Amino acid sequence: MRTIYMMAGLFMTALGIVGAFLPLLPTTPFLLVAVWCFSRSSPRLEQWLLTHKTLGPPLTNWRREGAISGRAKITAVSLIVVSYAFFFYRTKPSVLMAVIVGLVLSCSALFILTRPLPKGK
Repeated sequence: MRTIYMMAGLFMTALGIVGAFLPLLPTTPFLLVAVWCFSRSSPRLEQWLLTHKTLGPPLTNWRREGAISGRAKITAVSLIVVSYAFFFYRTKPSVLMAVIVGLVLSCSALFILTRPLPKGK
């Protein structure tokens, strides 16, 4: 099982890093899964992710407090709004589809906005 967790962790880390450069692919959720996989397979890689200068702080905040920084909240919700506007403009969805997609994105934004800020921020 350690090998499976290690491979999954490496794959999720790669997806997370790619997501940092592609606007439609999230970074943090993949890295959270990677840290979880590494906690079961490689404490060294788990520590590397958690102490990484750029990738580590959001992971540590989430793990410690379930917290999301204010900057990350603003970025995420802004991208959700832009994504919905792009979806609406480009696809001309039916009313039902527009409502369904709007509800899913609104629930995602609500989840993000209701997470606490990291202590001391």
